[in-house]
Amino acid sequence: MRRLMRLVALLLCVARPLLAADSSPAPSIEAHRLTTPPRIDGVLDDRGWTFEPVTTGEWQSYNPLYGDTIPQTTRVWAAYDADALYFAFQCDDPEPDRIKTSVSRRDNFGADDWVGLSLDATGTGQVSYHMMVNPSGVQLDLLNSIASNEDASVDWVWESAARLTQTGYVVEIRIPLRSIRFASGDDVRMGVLFWRKVSRTGVSVAWPALEPGKWVFEKHASLHLAHLDPRLPRDVIPSANISGRQDRLTPESWGSMSAVRDAGVSAKLGLTTQTAVDATVNPDFSQVESDAYQVDVNQRFPVFYSEKRPFFMEGAGIFALAATGSGDNSMQRAVHTRRIVDPVAGVKLTGSTGRLTFGTLTAADEAPGKVADVGSRGFGRDRFVNVGRLQYSLGPGRYVGGIVTDTEFAGRANRVAGLDFSSRFTATQRIDAFVLGSATRDADVSGQRGMGATVTYNYSTRAMSASASVEHYSRTFAMDTAFLNRVGLTSGWAYVDHSFYPVAKRVAWIRRVTPFAFTQGGADRIADGHDRLLVSGVRMNFTRLGFLRVDHTWGTEPWVGQQFSRGATRAWGNVQLYRWLKLEGRVDRGRAVFYDPVTPYGGLQRRFNGGVTVQPSGRLSQSVSVDRVSFDRAEPRTHVYTVTIVNTKTTYQFTREFLLRAIVQYDSSRARILTDLLASYELRPGSVFFLGYGSLTERRTFDRGEWTLGNGPFAQSQRGFFAKVSYLFRL
Repeated sequence: MRRLMRLVALLLCVARPLLAADSSPAPSIEAHRLTTPPRIDGVLDDRGWTFEPVTTGEWQSYNPLYGDTIPQTTRVWAAYDADALYFAFQCDDPEPDRIKTSVSRRDNFGADDWVGLSLDATGTGQVSYHMMVNPSGVQLDLLNSIASNEDASVDWVWESAARLTQTGYVVEIRIPLRSIRFASGDDVRMGVLFWRKVSRTGVSVAWPALEPGKWVFEKHASLHLAHLDPRLPRDVIPSANISGRQDRLTPESWGSMSAVRDAGVSAKLGLTTQTAVDATVNPDFSQVESDAYQVDVNQRFPVFYSEKRPFFMEGAGIFALAATGSGDNSMQRAVHTRRIVDPVAGVKLTGSTGRLTFGTLTAADEAPGKVADVGSRGFGRDRFVNVGRLQYSLGPGRYVGGIVTDTEFAGRANRVAGLDFSSRFTATQRIDAFVLGSATRDADVSGQRGMGATVTYNYSTRAMSASASVEHYSRTFAMDTAFLNRVGLTSGWAYVDHSFYPVAKRVAWIRRVTPFAFTQGGADRIADGHDRLLVSGVRMNFTRLGFLRVDHTWGTEPWVGQQFSRGATRAWGNVQLYRWLKLEGRVDRGRAVFYDPVTPYGGLQRRFNGGVTVQPSGRLSQSVSVDRVSFDRAEPRTHVYTVTIVNTKTTYQFTREFLLRAIVQYDSSRARILTDLLASYELRPGSVFFLGYGSLTERRTFDRGEWTLGNGPFAQSQRGFFAKVSYLFRL
């Protein structure tokens, strides 16, 4: 462990000299100053677009292959005025009738053609706004940071319009300066990269060209704007909602409808063009869409659910640590805001100045006090959560940072502090690392201290990629804000692959073939044993967004003092077979463990997961997924369980703003069916109206005045409704 600590310290010390690598100058483009703003309507007939388009080099592919060119051509215009940035794209296609598009909900057109940009508005090389638009004008936006990569949960206020033409399609974008963080003054420099996806071939291209092992921060072109005045956001979003729930008392009668009315307000105030404070009082943190059912029977680690609540989604990337988020490491999120269940209020401060980026989060959570026993120390009390985060830029795509977290409730206090680091020290190699120390005090237990650390290495070229990681967590490490699979662990893994690119004239439908190998091993001091895993397989990328992976695993796994064999043969993939049909599936079969805390045992597990998405028109979408898992004990040979999960979603998008959606979910392990119906009108982020109805149907019997779950016929047990309205006032 001391060696690991010394390695992290060494990485931090040598970071600055490593920045000399890959210092080639970025291409530069000039944004045109407008006196009259263009009308955003998908037609390039305004006076504002009469100047020459941006001079770009050759657009090259980055997915699934690097360095290819495509017959589709793209021209770009860049402009600005005192209030906004403007971009226009003319996307020509030799087969315009094969362009795929749909009128869908925001952020939900991944299988369509699209064009857009990556914008580093502060010019620091740490955070970028990714904005894409499909040929129907539907928006997709993501917040990209070094530690968290792309986060699709955020939504900004910006305008877009698009139109199909005889030669392809046209897109216009307007980005209000109040919606982004930027540097004001004279001679402003931003980073920008343009990209486009052609759905029918599954190829994405960009200018400047993205290279293996590099992401946008290392490849942004320099966008020059002669002068920008400050434009500070001043947003207020009042909200009101009402919900009701009714429970079945007997087979013949229902209880009274319990209605809950609530109102709240959220606000954003820009302190500078790069710093803002967000506050919310009595917020509505309800989710419009329920979490999709997942198999949670016989799971060693908790099931992860992503954040869907607007206050927590915005600016979440600043709180991410380097070397987290990989499914092969224990730490998935250092700050997982789904652990703040029912906040009374919250405040966030996020921003940057020079090379420094910072963020703070404070929230009071009612949920723990509601479930505490009456008369206990925690009953009726709030749980307080505080997070502080700093990042210091060492150059584009490189930083050193720090984090502190504090949670307190009913005599328990958990405090964590640490450092993280991310740097590319050659054109093809990157190291990410963090080290954390925790101090925890419970009301009835003396204080405990612990530590956790991870170092990850990545190497990537067009033909080969390799990565490795080492992590350590002491038994007594705790981080109440985190999504952390386990502690008491010292582990490491390594991965390597090599890609082959078949000649298109010989094998037109296979784009890339990649054999790979993965190995993992470690000591689990709580389970009292050693993990060992070896995976060998091959991945293939096809045209039509196709993908297939086949592999086999071997290994052993400790659980409550015993070692169990594990291993499986697995295959999964997906394909956009037609513009209107997408198929995906996965099949596993092999040895597994039944994680009983007292008497565990080994057995045979079989799993099938399949999904179909049908889009008969650009407005209608129907998706169905089935996940079925069964487990048989090895000795004696007996069947233990079979779980089937079915999730269905039907959406009809009347316009970009208005949709009707129905979700039906079935869980055989709990013998229940959940139904959600929703009418949604979203004028823009923050200005919404939702009206929904939901019901829960369960298999149960009624005897002697009580319900017994799991037997009898299916019958509706709960039903309810909700309505929500909010409006964004931009002052």
